[in-house]
Amino acid sequence: MKVAITYNLKKKDTTKPADYFSECDSLDTINNITNALKSKGHCVEAIDVEYPRLFSYFSKHRVDMVFNIAEGKVGKFRESEVPAVLDYLKIPYTGSDTFSLALALNKALTKKILKAEGIPTPNFQLFVKGNEKLNPELKFPLIVKPNCEGSAKGINKNNVVHNKEELFLRVKEIIGQYSQEALVEEFIEGKELTVGILENGKTRVLPILEIDFANCQKSGEYFYSWRMKEFQGNKEMGLEPSFFCPARLDKEIEKKVIDVALRTHRALGCLDISRTDIRLDKFNVPYVLEINPLPGLDPKESNFPIMAYAAGMKYEDLIEAIILSASERTKLN
Repeated sequence: MKVAITYNLKKKDTTKPADYFSECDSLDTINNITNALKSKGHCVEAIDVEYPRLFSYFSKHRVDMVFNIAEGKVGKFRESEVPAVLDYLKIPYTGSDTFSLALALNKALTKKILKAEGIPTPNFQLFVKGNEKLNPELKFPLIVKPNCEGSAKGINKNNVVHNKEELFLRVKEIIGQYSQEALVEEFIEGKELTVGILENGKTRVLPILEIDFANCQKSGEYFYSWRMKEFQGNKEMGLEPSFFCPARLDKEIEKKVIDVALRTHRALGCLDISRTDIRLDKFNVPYVLEINPLPGLDPKESNFPIMAYAAGMKYEDLIEAIILSASERTKLN
C-alpha cells in the first residue's frame, strides 16, 4: 500500500509561547511511524502539512491511504483542516472525520453531548468575555482551561482555583492569552485514568492506564498540566508520575470505566482510534474530562502506545492496526 503520513512538526521558536507547538509531533515520532509502516511492507512518504505544500503534493501524487497525525494550523477547527482537504480530494485517511475532530477539540460542546447522553462529566460553565456571573451551582475547587486546545496547553497548577478572585483572574488570562473561551469545570479529586480504544475489525478497549501523581508533590502539579506532559520524568522538577497498566481497579469499577469510554467514543463518532481521559472520584464515579481522537503516538512517552504494549502489541502492530481499520472502512463505503 502506498501511504503518506501527514503531520505538523514540533518546532523551537522563542517568539511563540512555550506551549505553542505542544500538539505537534517530533521528528522521532514521525520516523518511528514511517519505519513501522515500512516494516509491514508499505511504501511510505511523510508530508509536513505546511501550506501550500499539502495541496501541491496531493495534486501530483496519488496514494492509497493517508496516515493522518496532523493537528492543523490555527483556529477552533484546525484538526479538521487536513481531513477536509483529503475528503475533497477523495483520498482515504486514518482516524476520525472532520466533524468528530472539530467537535472533540471543543471541550464545551463535547461536554454538552456527554451530558445529553447521560455520560458523567464534571459540571461546567463557558466564559466568553470573562465578566459573566459564576453559576452558583458550581462548587470549588474549579479548574480553568482553554476551550479549544489539546496537550494540556494553558494548564498549570494555578489553573485549579479555590475562590472567585482566583477564578476570574485565571479566566481573563486564558481568554487573553489564547484568544478563545475559557472552560471552567469542577475539579474532580481522584484517580487519573485514560482509556485507549482501537478499532480493527472489531472495537477493542486496551488495558486502562492509571497515572499516579503521588511523587509529584514537589511540582505542586498533581494532574496532567502542560509541564507534566512536556517534562514528564524530570525528577528535579518533581514531574515523575507513576504508571500502572492495567490500572489498579476491581473488575466492577473497570467495567464502569470501559463502558463510559466506549459510550464517549461512539457519542462523538470517533473512528479507528481514540483516548478518553477520566477522573474516578471517591465514590468511584468515572467522570469524562475529554476525548482525544488524535492521541500521541510517540513509542516511548505517549500513553496510547503504553496501553497497546500492555495488551501484548508491538509498536509496528499498533500502527498497522490503525491503517488496516481505515482500509476496511474505505472498502465498506
